[in-house]
Amino acid sequence: MKVKRIVANIETQDFSKAAYFYGEVLGLDQRMDMGFIATYGSTGKMDTQISFLSEGGSGTSVPDLSIEVDDLENALSRFKEAEIPIEYGPVEEPWGVRRFYVRDSFGKLVNILTHL
Repeated sequence: MKVKRIVANIETQDFSKAAYFYGEVLGLDQRMDMGFIATYGSTGKMDTQISFLSEGGSGTSVPDLSIEVDDLENALSRFKEAEIPIEYGPVEEPWGVRRFYVRDSFGKLVNILTHL
């Protein structure tokens, strides 16, 4: 399994603050706006992204981190082998990802996903 991306998620009900600070002030491009999530990022030597969420999608809690992997089934097996409880999923979401939630050693909710 190779980790492809780690995304920081920040819960908010006021997306205009994200648009101003991260879009206008820092100059990041809005890469996605699905109503419950607005994502800003840039492409260069590395892919940088920060997301602002009012919910986690499909009625779930906002995860503290989202980690994209190239092989979700392998990741799922590894978490199960480590006896780390799966809190949500695995599920194929209508916006084109397959994912599941776990909690890390610090109690942070982590969204493990792959794009379909």
